[in-house]
Amino acid sequence: MRGVPGEIRTFRDFWPYYLGEHSSRANRALHFVGTTCAIGSIVAAASFGLPALLWGAPLLGYGLAWTGHLFVEKNRPATFRYPLYSLAADLRLWALMLTRRLGTELSQAPRS
Repeated sequence: MRGVPGEIRTFRDFWPYYLGEHSSRANRALHFVGTTCAIGSIVAAASFGLPALLWGAPLLGYGLAWTGHLFVEKNRPATFRYPLYSLAADLRLWALMLTRRLGTELSQAPRS
């Protein structure tokens, strides 16, 4: 992966790196749609008692996010090296975009 600053040991260390790997608005939009669909799949599975709908969560969530990395950002998803931090960061990104507070985070992130 490009630009990994030293060793990442905490989520606090990971978050600025994650933001740098998601610098494209289009990639972030794909992540937002994918995470929304994944959450929707989980909620629908629980609401309707259809566990088969759980397959939609990783397929839609990761499918759209990885499409953004492959075709838009042209980098390797952080999921492969930091799976738990990446999931937590995806959810944080989603929440910040949903509440329109991502701009503040992006303006405070160090530039690579």
